[in-house]
Formats: sequence, C-alpha cells, structure tokens
Amino acid sequence: MGTDKIIHGDLSERIIGAAMTVLNKLRPGLNEKAYENALVIELRKLGFKVEQQRRFDVRYDGVVVDTLVPDLIVDDRVIVDPKVTENFTETHLAQMIGYLAITDLRLALLLNFKFADLRWKRIVR
Repeated sequence: MGTDKIIHGDLSERIIGAAMTVLNKLRPGLNEKAYENALVIELRKLGFKVEQQRRFDVRYDGVVVDTLVPDLIVDDRVIVDPKVTENFTETHLAQMIGYLAITDLRLALLLNFKFADLRWKRIVR
C-alpha cells in the first residue's frame, strides 16, 4: 500500500523521522517530558505547527465532565504521544482512541523512546 492510501502518511513519516533524530541525539534513559520537549523543537525546526498540552473538553449531555490533554498535536492533524515504556498497552491504545474521538482527528502516533531503536504505533479512527 502506498503512503497516498495511508492517512497522513507523509506527515507521520516525517514525525517519526524527527522522533528518530531526537532519540539519536538524546539516547534512551530520560523521562517522557524530555523527549516531548525535544520533539517540539525538532518538529518546529522542520516547519511544523506544534501545539503542546492543548486542552479539550469532554462533554456528556452538554455538560463538561472531564478535560483531555494530548501531549502534542502536529499541523492540526496528528496527535503525537511520546512514551518511555517496555511495550504499548491496551490502556495506551484506548487513550489514543479516546483522544481521536474527542478531538475529531483521524490519526494518533504513539512513540516509544525507551530503547535505542524508536518504536511507534499508528492509531487510526
């Protein structure tokens, strides 16, 4: 399947490439916030619009019942969530599906900075 068939294929490839650059420079062993902040710098250097910790109201019958705060939103199209974890869990995936539903976006990227090789997962709504 070509990247033209994948939702935001080119954008997600460039985000993953930026994450690889960050991991190669910082190396594994830091906390998630370090990678998140470095990724913001790297993505902005590449010309992307990056929103950090944007807040979204969760409504039930018109009443705000919670607030979701995705780590990063890139170019108003992709949620990016840096992690430092052994493995992505069902909880991580469920959180991204919830973020996609509330933000009305179609793609989230989980990025794992735990190991020397970047691991990632695309979650599509």
